[in-house]
Amino acid sequence: MPAGGFSVSAPSGVEFEAKITPIVIISCIMAATGGLMFGYDVGISGGVTSMDDFLGKFFPTVLKKKNEDKESNYCKYDNQGLQLFTSSLYLAGLTATFFASYTTRRLGRRLTMLIAGVFFIVGVIFNGAAQNLAMLIVGRILLGCGVGFANQAVPLFLSEIAPTRIRGGLNILFQLNVTIGILFANLVNYGTSKITPWGWRLSLSLAGIPAVLLTLGALFVTDTPNSLIERGRLDEGKAVLKKIRGTDNVEPEFNEIVEASRIAQEVKHPFRNLLQRRNRPQLVIAVLLQIFQQFTGINAIMFYAPVLFNTLGFKNDASLYSAVITGAVNVLSTLVSVYSVDRVGRRMLLLEAGVQMFLSQVAIAVVLGIKVTDHSDDLGHGWAIMVVVMVCTFVSSFAWSWGPLGWLIPSETFPLETRSAGQSVTVCVNLLFTFVIAQAFLSMLCHLKYAIFVFFSAWVLVMSVFVLFFLPETKNIPIEEMTERVWKQHWFWKRYMEDDNHHIVNGKINNGASV
Repeated sequence: MPAGGFSVSAPSGVEFEAKITPIVIISCIMAATGGLMFGYDVGISGGVTSMDDFLGKFFPTVLKKKNEDKESNYCKYDNQGLQLFTSSLYLAGLTATFFASYTTRRLGRRLTMLIAGVFFIVGVIFNGAAQNLAMLIVGRILLGCGVGFANQAVPLFLSEIAPTRIRGGLNILFQLNVTIGILFANLVNYGTSKITPWGWRLSLSLAGIPAVLLTLGALFVTDTPNSLIERGRLDEGKAVLKKIRGTDNVEPEFNEIVEASRIAQEVKHPFRNLLQRRNRPQLVIAVLLQIFQQFTGINAIMFYAPVLFNTLGFKNDASLYSAVITGAVNVLSTLVSVYSVDRVGRRMLLLEAGVQMFLSQVAIAVVLGIKVTDHSDDLGHGWAIMVVVMVCTFVSSFAWSWGPLGWLIPSETFPLETRSAGQSVTVCVNLLFTFVIAQAFLSMLCHLKYAIFVFFSAWVLVMSVFVLFFLPETKNIPIEEMTERVWKQHWFWKRYMEDDNHHIVNGKINNGASV
């Protein structure tokens, strides 16, 4: 998951003494409301952009095209301004990530979450009260700033609070809350679509609920021991560590965090270090996982689910209802990942999901190619049910694989000295390609028609082959042992470790030649 500082686990495979204390559970749940906010933002835009009242106020040309029979079914929503309403959030998040990386490290995880909450609240006010397109876009940009700060601080907070043995499951709390936020947004859209003419305002304004929850959570949770120690507050860090671990025997973990912090402070140019040869495997995998995650096509479906179902001939209520179904499947399937990620491993989940996503998208493409023409009025009841089932099949497999694991794997593979820079790159690449897909999808749907699902399924095939040959398993391996136990053992990536000039001299990091 994205991060902006450092975290630490036991050396040499030793498990630090740690209980799963109530404060850990409560802190993680409160912090993960950042995911709830992110998910609500993802889910709400597609439903709002399918509402006639919203289109009539901000995008009258799209409403006119939607109601004209002569317009192709696939092109009714093809409008750059409409796509900018959705995608501007992710472009703003991309920019905010650079600032969030600094605040997460210098001001702490807790204060960064608080900043995210304030951005969210102000953005919600602008969106709910929007009188013109400019106010609408400003609101989305402010929400995007909140996403940038939350995506940096929240997952790192979860990583550092969680005991090693349940790190994967607790990390996925963030992704679980994203899916719950999407489902909540779909339910809200289903209800507000019947409220004329201000239902869309209610949809956008209700984002204030998770925004306030995140802000209150940031006010009441304590910062992580890692963050406190990193900023020189050692006594406070030790006291918090005892509290969250439920034991006074925290000296080994405390000393390890202090040492990790000292070494991290020695690294003056983490982004330069990131480009060195020995760090190339982690960097390549982190970047490709983010690109692949977006090119599964999941965000195209989650952003525009009601619009997509409308395009396929579903009536307005039916399209929103179908989006609610896919949202519910998304939540339930993420729970599968919480249960299985530390049991069956990362690779197995990704490979199984690759097969499932590929087959479901090919099936959707075949049905649409046969049944949905430019001017067909209705998909037909039986075929419509099949499309919804196939979409749910696709969403479920993504939710227990590429959704959470696209964030989890990069968070546990970077070495300490490049972890902050590496996770910043991870977040930036993810938001960049989220923006690209959000901005391009409706135009791609117009030009590619049913073949858009062939396009995404081809990417699923490519990414599954990559996982099969190039992604090592990281299940149950302490973060600081990844180099020795993972990269130096992998058939392909070990060549980048053989010339490793990185070593410790007199307790200080000595970096060899750059790439």
